[in-house]
Amino acid sequence: VDIVEDDNEYLIKAELPEVKKEDVKVTVQDDVLTISGERMFEKEEKGRKYHRMERAYGSFARSFTLPEDADGEKVAAEFKDGVLKVHLPKSEQAKPKSIEVKIG
Repeated sequence: VDIVEDDNEYLIKAELPEVKKEDVKVTVQDDVLTISGERMFEKEEKGRKYHRMERAYGSFARSFTLPEDADGEKVAAEFKDGVLKVHLPKSEQAKPKSIEVKIG
């Protein structure tokens, strides 16, 4: 999981190879964001055997406490090419603002 911050949002990226979109769930409750889901075990094909299995299969879950300046009500997620991206906008009060200084 990677977490990146800019002036407008936090972006959480999670690589989930061979996980289907419908097997992934993103929830926000009590200021905690949780990514959960399940990676189904591949059936062994006749004539093929595994020499090494390093990827985990079965249920998974990761939870993150939301930063104070995050707006959990506006969380959005997208899943493409095995990468889940969760966009967590910052609250309007937390965003930097430019103030024009008037002379005179």
